[in-house]
Amino acid sequence: MTIQATVLMPGAAEGELLASHESLSFWGGYEQSSGEIIDRRHDLSGQIAAGKILAFPHTKGSSTTTAIILESVRAGVAPAAFIMQTADHFIGLACVVANEMYGVEIPLLVAEKGDFETIVSASRRHVVLTSDGLIQVQDM
Repeated sequence: MTIQATVLMPGAAEGELLASHESLSFWGGYEQSSGEIIDRRHDLSGQIAAGKILAFPHTKGSSTTTAIILESVRAGVAPAAFIMQTADHFIGLACVVANEMYGVEIPLLVAEKGDFETIVSASRRHVVLTSDGLIQVQDM
């Protein structure tokens, strides 16, 4: 299945999809030294997002999201890319600064609501993101 998304931060990525219908707080919900989702009330609790394509509708919380993501980039445990349902300034800022400070490209794509639901609900969990915003969900 192929879906066209809006590109907020360009780049290409490929990897396992880690997806949720729930919003995610990075402050207190994401361990920046390991890439683990540590919010025990979140459906992805205990999952490691490092190097994966992380899809969730939007963040909840504060501007510390940017700092947490940048610390995870510095530690080498950031997600490989983000797919979101709504544009998020804090994630976008983290992606821009990660590229400027560390030379790390983290694509940020926004999928329309129906497409986002399709991605999150997909039983196939390997994703390829192209620099022009195509999201290819493939059999593993």
